[in-house]
Amino acid sequence: MVKTVLEIDGMMCGMCEAHMNDVIRKTIPDAKKVKSSHKKNMSRFVTEEKPDIDKLKKAVDEIGYKILSVNYE
Repeated sequence: MVKTVLEIDGMMCGMCEAHMNDVIRKTIPDAKKVKSSHKKNMSRFVTEEKPDIDKLKKAVDEIGYKILSVNYE
């Protein structure tokens, strides 16, 4: 299992968190435990293998946010 933590720019409220969670689930279908926080400017999720971050960055850009950093735990 790979835990991915994204630093996100642009989330301002709970609705932003919901949009981010939706785009992660749509772009990374095997993502589990998807959670975002606008207060911490981050999203996290768990997958079996490392996700396609380039594909995710493109999808996040399309909804008006920006991935600033990616960390794996």
